[in-house]
Amino acid sequence: MSAPAPLSVRIDQSTGGTIAAVCTVSQLFPVAASGLMSGIDKRPVDGPVRLLTHGVLGDVQGDRENHGGVFKAVYAFSRETRLAHARERELDLPDGSFGENLVTCGQDTDETVIGERWRIGGAEIEATTPRNPCGTFAAWIGDPRWGRRFTGAGRAGAYFRVLVPGETRAGDGIEVLSRPGHGVTIGDAFRGLDARQARALLGWARETGTVLYDSLARVAETALRRAGESTDFPEHLRSSGRGLGPGTGR
Repeated sequence: MSAPAPLSVRIDQSTGGTIAAVCTVSQLFPVAASGLMSGIDKRPVDGPVRLLTHGVLGDVQGDRENHGGVFKAVYAFSRETRLAHARERELDLPDGSFGENLVTCGQDTDETVIGERWRIGGAEIEATTPRNPCGTFAAWIGDPRWGRRFTGAGRAGAYFRVLVPGETRAGDGIEVLSRPGHGVTIGDAFRGLDARQARALLGWARETGTVLYDSLARVAETALRRAGESTDFPEHLRSSGRGLGPGTGR
């Protein structure tokens, strides 16, 4: 079987991005394979929603071993990309269908640079890592091959940590406050880093003292090892983010 083709998406970013919808859990979704109840069933809500350090107020993670934590506090996915999936697969995928908290419009979440900071409403957030599709996602979509299709499309959406808690709502503009010069994007990390990208990302983290999500650090180290380069990335600059705050917890 041939590999899925990358997804073709056109996102007009000329006028700046907005938050098209904010989504929280509608009802829990039972996952037969794990016996857990998942919070993947998210729907848009009216009015403001508060973003907190450990996640969106009113949100739920059924599998806390692999989901949640400060580095995965908020998940954003562009509406344009989700609708491209819907057209290609002939599916009905309204806002929230991918379990996203923030639906963006005019902002390509996969072109967001790791460490990029946004202001949305009263909150400030920082891009941390791509989303990797799991069995729950496939069960929710109703396609056992969904993980392979989603990965082959090359677009993951971005997880964020919350630097400044605050409220956001549909219609808020996305103000990019800063963008690191290393240039490695969420999409780059999802599709696979080369040695140059890995070197740039880990070097930036060292120079700035930025703690990376642990699996992202491992991906970068693997890329360097494959290129025959040594890896000595310090342990204190990697974390699962499941402790009491950014940079704590293993």
